[in-house]
Amino acid sequence: MYRWEITRIALAQRVFAIIRSDSYDHATATADTLLSAGVTSLEISLTTPFALESITTLTREVDDDVMIGAGTVLDAPAARMAIDAGARFLVSPGLDAEVIRTGHRYGIPVFPGVATPTEIISALELGADALKLFPASGYGPGWIKDVRAALPQAALLPTGGVTLENAPEWIAAGAVACGMGSALSEGDRDAVAKRASDLLARLADVEVP
Repeated sequence: MYRWEITRIALAQRVFAIIRSDSYDHATATADTLLSAGVTSLEISLTTPFALESITTLTREVDDDVMIGAGTVLDAPAARMAIDAGARFLVSPGLDAEVIRTGHRYGIPVFPGVATPTEIISALELGADALKLFPASGYGPGWIKDVRAALPQAALLPTGGVTLENAPEWIAAGAVACGMGSALSEGDRDAVAKRASDLLARLADVEVP
């Protein structure tokens, strides 16, 4: 599968769930709940113990229309290990050229973290497949609208502070998808499943100007 195909599938639902846990068991259980609720894009943070094993387990269990990626990828060695574990996309909180080069060398899309127009332009020049606005809590949907007026080619993914309530606002402002962690995945299985189902329905109805 080509990078652009992976990117399209990973962002198709306008949300990717971020799983950052204190154990392998909790991470995989949360992933199973979200997948069962219909979420098709999951990021396993490398801050999670045995995150690479979790990625391997999950990628073996899903079809090609579900994307399991690695998050908090800080350098080229981490990128290569995540790819070897089966990650279909890489996400980083910052902008590192070697992470992008490593992902692209093996046909894997990379979504680096950016926080300024200068970083956006640098990431685009390095060939980033989409751009993680992090932390989004320091901005607002209006920021994306303003930036995309000047840089309409920037595929922005607000992450960090995105909630069920404001996620549709981010999409309406021009974000291609939102990254959501505990706001989506906290609680018991029934609560997470209902929350995910409601969010997917709300995001699908958002019209982007």
